[in-house]
Amino acid sequence: MAELVGLVQRLEVAVGRLEAMSSSEGGGGPAAGSGAVGVYVEAFDNLISGPVAQYAALSQKIGGDVQKHAQMMKQAFSFQRQLLVTASSSQKPSDPVLTSLLAPVSKVIQEVQAFREKNRSSPLFNHLSAVSESVPALGWVAMAPKPGPFVKEMQDAAMFYTNRVLKDFKEKDKTHVEWVHAYLSIWNELQAYIKQHHTTGLSWSKTGPVASASGAAPKGGAPAPPPPGPPPPPMVDKVPGGDSGPVTHNALFASINKGADITKGLKHVSDKEKTHKNPALKAQGGPLPSGPKPFTARPTASASPARTLPPVMELDGKKWKVENQEGAHGLVISDTELKQVVYAFKCNNSTLNVKGKINSITLDNCKKLGLVFDDVVGIIEVINCKDVKVQVMGKVPTISINKTDGCHVYLSKDSLSCEIVSAKSSEMNVLVPNKDGEFTEIPVPEQFKTVWDGSKLVTTATEIAG
Repeated sequence: MAELVGLVQRLEVAVGRLEAMSSSEGGGGPAAGSGAVGVYVEAFDNLISGPVAQYAALSQKIGGDVQKHAQMMKQAFSFQRQLLVTASSSQKPSDPVLTSLLAPVSKVIQEVQAFREKNRSSPLFNHLSAVSESVPALGWVAMAPKPGPFVKEMQDAAMFYTNRVLKDFKEKDKTHVEWVHAYLSIWNELQAYIKQHHTTGLSWSKTGPVASASGAAPKGGAPAPPPPGPPPPPMVDKVPGGDSGPVTHNALFASINKGADITKGLKHVSDKEKTHKNPALKAQGGPLPSGPKPFTARPTASASPARTLPPVMELDGKKWKVENQEGAHGLVISDTELKQVVYAFKCNNSTLNVKGKINSITLDNCKKLGLVFDDVVGIIEVINCKDVKVQVMGKVPTISINKTDGCHVYLSKDSLSCEIVSAKSSEMNVLVPNKDGEFTEIPVPEQFKTVWDGSKLVTTATEIAG
């Protein structure tokens, strides 16, 4: 079935090429002379018929939410191909027109990310997250002068979740492993494609007509007119009761050119005429006028309050869901089994105690959450959190901290051999128990030094000099 889907994908690309060739020959566009689309459009077709088609076929084989996500991605690549066809035969348009040309791809990117957010309880959530975190790479067309490194950065954002897919399925289902390799190969091939054809940004035609907002170059005729020029400068009002404009300006500049002599015509004010030095004048004049009032922003319509979701703490299959908890101190999960996992999402100012031995625990988008647990046989994951504390009472082999600002990890004597993996995080501290029962706080390095030793890069942690 996967091979059949891949064949259909390649046939669709071939039909697209034939249609483009037909329209170019009949429409008199810049490609009419060659009877084919641009060279870099053909190279992009190879990317679609290769890794993109393989990813779509494997997604269909997996099915469910992954297949739905893949359909969105196919549409995104189709829209990007349309943009490349336009760029290959048209000159770069103005910024407003360019924004409208980029809108279809941008809309699909938002839909892909929204689909992940709506399906957080999906059993294939890691697959959805890998795609959602990296799909902004399709915005490379607007990332001059370094589109290639931008794609690489987006691909790296997906690696955290693809590694989790590999970990979960490498011994269960090889299809998911192949899915990961196919998906990552899309971005590897796209980086190579950009390096060859669009090194410093999307390459536009130098001779064709200016691209229009409809997404296609005008057929024949003159190029679109340039955008209107800037508005004329504002008119300078005449001084009331004065002479004509030129005369008034001449008198003004003549006064300025006097230099220090310009003050000779000013009347001297004695102390008796100064209000702040003569109380009698202050009494006669009444209250002094107040100065200019400080700027106050105009009242605006109050923003609609954020929708508050109800708190959740329930066992859904093998997953304990702890969500939307606010100020809940004393949350306890005690009836646990080894095959179960705990997923805490958007829990703020709360504490959670997990009893017994379970498979894994994940903290996602939590603030000021305290987690205490006994034993975990898999991994503790802290993602997109802020100011959280994690205490191990028994054993845990691995603790992963990703995109988190502020994380304190309290280890037990039995968990001193655990591995702590961190990425894109700050203010991390590990507290190790002493013989007297107290803890020694040790910061996790955040600054690194990388040097070339002649054969490879060597990275070591450094301390900030102060």
